[in-house]
Amino acid sequence: MHAPTVPEVSVEDYAIAAPASLQQRRSRTLKHGDMFGVFDRNGDILAGEALAEGVYYRDTRHLSRLELLIGGGRPMLLSSSTRDDNATLTCDLTNPDLRGQGVTLDHDLIHIRRSKFLWAGSCYERIALRNFSDRACQLNLELAFGADFADLFEVRGSRRSQRGTPHVPGLSEDQVVLAYTGLDGCKRSTTLRFEPAPDRLDQHRASFSLLLPAGGRSVVYVEVRCDDGPHRQGRLSETYLSAMLQARRALRRASSRAASIATSNEILNEAARRSICDLYMLITDTAQGPYPYAGIPWFSTAFGRDALITALQTLWMDPAIARGVLFYLAANQATTTDESADAEPGKILHEVRQGEMAELGEVPFRRYYGSVDATPLFVLLAGAYLDRTGDLSVPRRLWKHIEAALGWIDRYGDRDGDGFVEYHRMNEKGLANQGWKDSHDSVFHADGSLAQGPIALCEVQAYVYGAKRAAARMAAELGMEGRAETLLFEALRLRERIEQSFWCEEIDSYALALDGDKRPCAVRASNAGHMLLTECARPERAQAVGRQLMSSRFFSGWGVRTVASSERRYNPMSYHNGSVWPHDNALIAMGFGRYGLRTEAARIFEGLFDACAYIDLRRLPELVCGFPRRRAQGPTFYPVACAPQAWSAATLPAVLQSCLGLGFDTAGRTVFFDRPVLPGSLQEVVLRGITIGMSRIDVALRGKGSEVGMTVLSRSGDIRATMTS
Repeated sequence: MHAPTVPEVSVEDYAIAAPASLQQRRSRTLKHGDMFGVFDRNGDILAGEALAEGVYYRDTRHLSRLELLIGGGRPMLLSSSTRDDNATLTCDLTNPDLRGQGVTLDHDLIHIRRSKFLWAGSCYERIALRNFSDRACQLNLELAFGADFADLFEVRGSRRSQRGTPHVPGLSEDQVVLAYTGLDGCKRSTTLRFEPAPDRLDQHRASFSLLLPAGGRSVVYVEVRCDDGPHRQGRLSETYLSAMLQARRALRRASSRAASIATSNEILNEAARRSICDLYMLITDTAQGPYPYAGIPWFSTAFGRDALITALQTLWMDPAIARGVLFYLAANQATTTDESADAEPGKILHEVRQGEMAELGEVPFRRYYGSVDATPLFVLLAGAYLDRTGDLSVPRRLWKHIEAALGWIDRYGDRDGDGFVEYHRMNEKGLANQGWKDSHDSVFHADGSLAQGPIALCEVQAYVYGAKRAAARMAAELGMEGRAETLLFEALRLRERIEQSFWCEEIDSYALALDGDKRPCAVRASNAGHMLLTECARPERAQAVGRQLMSSRFFSGWGVRTVASSERRYNPMSYHNGSVWPHDNALIAMGFGRYGLRTEAARIFEGLFDACAYIDLRRLPELVCGFPRRRAQGPTFYPVACAPQAWSAATLPAVLQSCLGLGFDTAGRTVFFDRPVLPGSLQEVVLRGITIGMSRIDVALRGKGSEVGMTVLSRSGDIRATMTS
């Protein structure tokens, strides 16, 4: 038996092609587990090469068309929204003028309500019709469907010279099975089931002839089941109700772990609710615990860096997320060298993909380790988790993985022995740039020329510094004093080397990176702000970085740009060279908090919050363009930004924590607020359900700016709150 020929794929650094803007579609999204759906505002999936709409399961589009027609035409949209908890999508529609084929019906007489949700490998839908006319109506309702079984990377823009084999559809009275066998030998299937059974059903269309009396109603149920999703016996209408209750309860149970935020500003309350609900929709339950998938549509899978940063952002609200992330990444830590996956012993996972192209090796991301920052961030998060919870059992269970990560940092991360961690891909199909700014042109010199590797990013060195300090604290707690002293010495020595090699007087900031010849990339970039996150920067230099990031060259009015507007490669419409990323701003604001720059953090909060007022569903996307803010106008959207995105959803809570100086003394069972500052749009912030162990406390902060008072509203268990001003 011969192995299948692997087709060539044309991809430039895996950039996302943008033949059509996601912003134009204003899509509606749902997710559960390894399944997600992208629908238009009618609740449809429209077929088209440039469209990302569909129902996806494990990186394959299992449904590429699902279009509702009434009397041969599309219904007219009345409204479209997802529940606050993201459990269901509801679309209210009505009929257009219908003429011909024995039907005469004026518009706006038939109300159609579509309700959709995802649960356990299936997409469920209820289509309810009501006749508001004064006479009976005979209507033809149709659902046109199709499944192209496109790999997610094909939908993103990759071209393949060969594809697998579609199967002849399997038809029965009330269902159709669409199937495809890929070049990887895997058979993927989509089953559509209907109740009542359609009057006509073929491989492309289900048709229902409905008689609606005056004031009468009719309901059609649809289930779209992917691959090995469980087949449920019984009536579909009963299955729909049971699955919907389970989906809502699961979201409610998960989100109930998180501390809640309520403020004096109702728009912010809406944005905060959306943030929390998006976050818990994106979380997938794994064998190791809850794990936030990165974002919809392009990144709905496990990413190491994204989840680690999301866990850091939400640690104050829900430490269980950090615990789940740590154990999942430990279970998937590299143990051998695999050049095709950029894997080396001790390295932390970058990305997992389950689609056909990943299985064939057409893209290298089946289990891919090409990120330089995930490994130090893993150690950093483990230390932060201990600081937040006092739970020593987690670093004790993870210690061999922490030591393996530190071993990768010292041996493989620093191949030339200069004390800095660099990246250089081992596989030509892998990512050329392996920091969070992974576009092909995101690391460059002041003259605009691209840096040649191996490349040492400034923020990665700061993460390593923070990781070694965190490991030293954990080692000390575990009784390994000698190891703790060694790690602390290494961290302090690294800090001095960073200051000597990365600080650039000519730009009054840290260099973006050192290239392969150890030449500084003297570029003003937001990366320097991440230096503050681990308190790596000298205090006076941290102040200088803060002033620069809040200057008009960086701060657009909506947030800090990735690159200053004065730099050669600045482009406000680029992915990484001048755009505004919420999570980037969150890490900068968290760093500001480490140096007491709470007013600056509050200004970042205001910009991001103001952006929410102009954004559909109050949902911060992956990024927005970096154009300067204009009076009475909202931000300029980036065409293919993911929304929701986990680290964007976690941004407002993280920045608010920094503004409030919120921290934890677990030994003293104390929640503290260090010199809090309320952003200008807020006069009150109420935080409920802050925990230390099993104890909980509710706290209110009221005032204006830095003139803030604190009140404990309630508490249970051994816990207290303090404030310094």
